[in-house]
Amino acid sequence: MSDHSEIAYTTADGNDYPAHEQTYEGFIALVKYGTIGVVAIVALMAIFLT
Repeated sequence: MSDHSEIAYTTADGNDYPAHEQTYEGFIALVKYGTIGVVAIVALMAIFLT
């Protein structure tokens, strides 16, 4: 059988942690503001459509 050792991602070439962190922060901001937007829309619907 061939040896299937674990990949050490901390030492692997090509890891771009600043880009990873920037993408994660962008995703979190999108989720946060998207949730706020949906809550605002639902609140406005509750006010004006009842």
